[in-house]
Amino acid sequence: MRRTKSSLHGALIGLAREKPYSAIAVKEILNRANVGRSTFYTHFRDKDDLLESGIHEVLQSARDGARSLSAVERLLSFSLPLLTHIDEHRHAAGPQMKREGRLVMHARLGDALRQLIADDLAGLVPKSTQQTAVDLVAQHVASTFVLVLNWWVDSSPMLTPDAVDEQFRGLIAPSLGGLVTQSP
Repeated sequence: MRRTKSSLHGALIGLAREKPYSAIAVKEILNRANVGRSTFYTHFRDKDDLLESGIHEVLQSARDGARSLSAVERLLSFSLPLLTHIDEHRHAAGPQMKREGRLVMHARLGDALRQLIADDLAGLVPKSTQQTAVDLVAQHVASTFVLVLNWWVDSSPMLTPDAVDEQFRGLIAPSLGGLVTQSP
């Protein structure tokens, strides 16, 4: 199944390089990936579900090695691996992804990051901290990452993922310092 999912994710990304995301039909994804309709619908509701699945897989693999890091580092451990992953796709052969497709994918990424960060923060912040603060900080971190990502892709393509990660962390670190305990 891993190979099938990978093929489906690759087909979706490939199609998003060729046409607007909204114009991509599941049938096209299936044809490109050489996967049957019943197999697709056994695992995914629609192309948005497929996209979200791919985002969650990338985020999970980016965070797997972060267990021994400090709380803040664990919380932000998605950043550099994700930027590196995106940079690899940006430099892949073929047409660049259409702006509309990037914005859709980045919005979904922001939603997934917000939830992931909120879950992490809930286990890191003191119990006296209100849930509203956790939700607000999670939204702040996720939306700042997407903002920096869009800025990078649209206006500063020559920066390395390391440089962009440094920019992101510089914007975010001050807001996390007072909320999250620094213990590993």
